[in-house]
Amino acid sequence: MPTAVVEDGISIAYDEVGSGCPLLLLHGFPQTRAMWTEVAPVLAERFRVVTADLRGYGASSKPAATADAANYSFRAMGADMVRLMSSLGHERFHLAGHDRGARAAYRLALDAPGRVASLTLMDIVPTDHLVEAWNYDLSRAYFHWSFLAQPAPLPEHMIGADPDHFFEACLSGWGGATQQAFAQIDAYRAAWRDPAAIAGMTNDYRAAVSADLELDAASMGQVLECPALVLWGADGVMARHFDARQVWAPRLSNLDVGLVPGGHFFIDQSPGETAEALRRFLLPLDA
Repeated sequence: MPTAVVEDGISIAYDEVGSGCPLLLLHGFPQTRAMWTEVAPVLAERFRVVTADLRGYGASSKPAATADAANYSFRAMGADMVRLMSSLGHERFHLAGHDRGARAAYRLALDAPGRVASLTLMDIVPTDHLVEAWNYDLSRAYFHWSFLAQPAPLPEHMIGADPDHFFEACLSGWGGATQQAFAQIDAYRAAWRDPAAIAGMTNDYRAAVSADLELDAASMGQVLECPALVLWGADGVMARHFDARQVWAPRLSNLDVGLVPGGHFFIDQSPGETAEALRRFLLPLDA
């Protein structure tokens, strides 16, 4: 398993396959880069595909959190990926992320727009928009946002009593996916059973309601001009509550949107359709 040191004490685990223009794929909660197992080979026919574990997840480093968890902010995660891609010789690259990986990708593009050839965001709305829209239905669906952000060690201890039960409930709860849809479930379980990974994920969510909101406020009004695609699961929470184009058009000036069969975890549920949606978007950009 290759790793790259991106700053003192922080290494990022990654895989790289294929040839062509570089494409970085980022996973979300509570998964790892294994979620791209069935997607990456299809894209590798035309692209140099890099899949990486976010800090706090999978086989990447899981540092102790600072007092405000800012070292788990999406800015920190995005900077990790910029340094990873530089270490691999990729100065400009296509970027796609799902869930937490999509939020890190969006922040990376805001902070380093010259590095991003295109941006694909999967099943998210901007963090500040989600918080502002928070209501009873969203709080029930995305209960984990509030729970995981509680001060340590409450969520760590509660999840640690039975991590499989908690995280598998999350996998099945946002769009009706069954366990059978998750071909990489063994890899996910191996990762989330690590107490350090449980702490890393909780720190991610602590940062989301503190440091990340401050960063979002500072970036308000910034518009990204790179080609952008927003993909949502047709049966997911985002598609039920929001209009993708209406939400994202003020922030992404060159925007396309699409739906993929499945819920929030549509990449696992529909890997072939996900790969095809990415190919349709990316191939004309490299013609």
